[in-house]
Amino acid sequence: MTREAIFAAAQALFSERGFDAVTVAEIADAANISVKTLFTYIGSKEELLFSGRPTVLDAVVEAVRNRKLGQTPLVAAGQALLAAVDDEDPDKNLDGFLHLVSLGPAARSRLRALWDETEDALTAALAARRDGPRELATRRLTAAQIMVLVRTVTSAEVGDLIAKSADSEAQRREALKDWIRDAAGHLARGLQAAGR
Repeated sequence: MTREAIFAAAQALFSERGFDAVTVAEIADAANISVKTLFTYIGSKEELLFSGRPTVLDAVVEAVRNRKLGQTPLVAAGQALLAAVDDEDPDKNLDGFLHLVSLGPAARSRLRALWDETEDALTAALAARRDGPRELATRRLTAAQIMVLVRTVTSAEVGDLIAKSADSEAQRREALKDWIRDAAGHLARGLQAAGR
């Protein structure tokens, strides 16, 4: 309960005032704990940027791990991103995730660490028990390909493109879905051309 209170307080304060304007002491106070107690649950303020609950990145890993027989990892990841566009859960919603990413340099720094962790998790999800070095290297390549899609979806350039492409929230969601589909298609065709 304390961990959830810490993350909830941090998310509320970050949304209201931005990451840089909120101190660790204010987060601890809002969670009704001491700063010392707060640091028994987290290692740094940056860890609070993305909730302690599953995120869009976790949904991508789960989709790849539990993909249907015959479904490519890239297609499974793309479907997870498409589902995240309309997800009602603020932790799993792509828009909420993108809002956190836009909170400044500290958020971008934390996001880069999360991308690395997600690529590692994808590689592990793709690996089979009997994989040798060659197969493991191929799994890493596939995980990196998926991360190209994930990273660009969360980029400032795509955010700007989507913001300028439509007038309403519904139109922006559809434009983002179209972009995800097109980007996944480009990546898939690129691998096919390379003989994969």
